[in-house]
Amino acid sequence: MDANTADCLFCKIVAKEVPATVVRETGTALAFRDINPQAPTHVLVIPKEHHPTAAELAAASPALLADVVTLAAEVAAEDGVDGTGYRVVFNTGPHAGQTVFHVHAHVLGGRGFEWPPG
Repeated sequence: MDANTADCLFCKIVAKEVPATVVRETGTALAFRDINPQAPTHVLVIPKEHHPTAAELAAASPALLADVVTLAAEVAAEDGVDGTGYRVVFNTGPHAGQTVFHVHAHVLGGRGFEWPPG
């Protein structure tokens, strides 16, 4: 872990320095339950490599972004919410609610959602 990621909570989860309830893992991405779930299914999917935002990840590695989205779909299927619908959310920046600046997709499902969101 380099100096830029030494304080990153999600990098510490990837490094197994901080515990998490992991539901699925690939060579490039990790999915774990949110500690403050907002729906019956609320899983965070992150790349193992540190990128602060979805836009930065897309610019640096479109294939890695695709891995994150693919893992999100697998998590939704595993939790049984793929048939009724689920939401994949990337919050980008503090005004959007991003609090950990390691890109992460929220996979939310298992209940109805309103539009527009919050």
